[in-house]
Amino acid sequence: MKRFVIVTVLISMLYLFFSGLLFAGDKLAEAPAGPAAAVTQEALDALKSSMQVGVDTAWVLFTAFLVFFMNLGFAMVESGLCRAKNTVNILAKNFIVFALSSVSFWVIGWGLMFGNGNSFMGLEGLFFAGGADNSPAMGEAYKGAYAAINWTGIPMWAKFFFQLVFAGTAATIVSGAVAERIKFHSFIAFSFILVAVMYPLTGHWIWGGGWLQSLGMFDFAGSTVVHSVGGWSALAGVILLGSRLGKYRADGSVNPVLGHNMSTATLGGIVLWFGWFGFNPGSTMAVGDGSAIAHVAMTTNTAAAMAVISSTISSWLMQKKPDLSMIINGALAGLVAITAPCAFVSIGSSAVIGLIAGVLVVFAVFMFDKLKIDDPVGALSVHLVNGVFGTLAVGLFAQDKITGTATGNGLLFGGGAKLLIAQLTGVVAVGLFTFAVAFAVWYIIKQVMGLRVSREEELSGLDLGEHGTKAYPDFQGFLTK
Repeated sequence: MKRFVIVTVLISMLYLFFSGLLFAGDKLAEAPAGPAAAVTQEALDALKSSMQVGVDTAWVLFTAFLVFFMNLGFAMVESGLCRAKNTVNILAKNFIVFALSSVSFWVIGWGLMFGNGNSFMGLEGLFFAGGADNSPAMGEAYKGAYAAINWTGIPMWAKFFFQLVFAGTAATIVSGAVAERIKFHSFIAFSFILVAVMYPLTGHWIWGGGWLQSLGMFDFAGSTVVHSVGGWSALAGVILLGSRLGKYRADGSVNPVLGHNMSTATLGGIVLWFGWFGFNPGSTMAVGDGSAIAHVAMTTNTAAAMAVISSTISSWLMQKKPDLSMIINGALAGLVAITAPCAFVSIGSSAVIGLIAGVLVVFAVFMFDKLKIDDPVGALSVHLVNGVFGTLAVGLFAQDKITGTATGNGLLFGGGAKLLIAQLTGVVAVGLFTFAVAFAVWYIIKQVMGLRVSREEELSGLDLGEHGTKAYPDFQGFLTK
């Protein structure tokens, strides 16, 4: 009976709503000609503009929420691919990192990245996003501190939130690579600095009107801006941290350290794949061009699917068995690789990009192990290696104005090397800057507060040592393995 009443009320409300729309339409149709009609048309234009802003804002926030949901995916992948005794620590890092990102990006990061300034950094609206702003005005009508992002007609806080979830993703990438041996407070300190200063500076170069954007570099949704920056930062931390105890034997061979829960790792991979439909299509930051959104969604999915297939085959050939962790990371590698070129390449090209990414991630995992660079979850292979590849893929596979953006054609489509050189310049500049600054920041943190937990704490697990609790208190045997 209760359900019947609820359904009846909902149907009645819908009827009244649509009846109101029909009544309003009839009244507008009966409006007299002359000045009154002009006023009505003006009102209609204002209403249309207001509705467009509302729809665009809803789209941008919805896709931002999808990207925020990726925090769950990262937490599940990282915890699943690591040992049970470190689960609480990994979950805690993934939980707090977005809170840190929210504060640091608000305090200074947003202004550094998008504030009007010079080719190196933003200078206006530098603190607490407090610059002048008349969004959703666009183009020449915009008068404010953030001209670099005036191409989207939504309120400033919608712009801010969408960019915030990207910044948080960059910080989350670091978590997996330094897992199972880093001090919790040291990770917190680095994450705050990364999102407050490092990420916004290079982001300004590419998305904020900086020198790489002027040079003609393109990165639609962040293969370099987000993923490579997170990867380079993680690499610096891993080098200073060193490998986990027992990971590499005295003879140089690798002692596999297996994850404890492949179910959560797999579910996390699917969550990330789903969230990427906010990451890439959402970067249109408007719903006006439906064909562009559909195209980006299709290139995103195609690259991921092809990368799953190629990583499965590569793993099967190299390891004699299809490794599930390689399959999961294959999907993520394809998604990272297509993030920069998703709006600039054809569906066929996205398939090729995905195929290459799936092979690259498998070979990269083995390469880092040979170099004794210990990355528990494969974050460097996914985000750094394929972030670089995805950025260069724009210079190889881009087709001019395929979704309206004048990129020029890539090398493989008769455009010569101009675009590829611009992309390569961006990769090298961002890589050198981020790695150098990250290494310095990690080193200072190491000297001031320490970087790595004690041997005893690492052996017993960071859950007890860092947090005084266990993820699985009923399964004691797992915690010391």
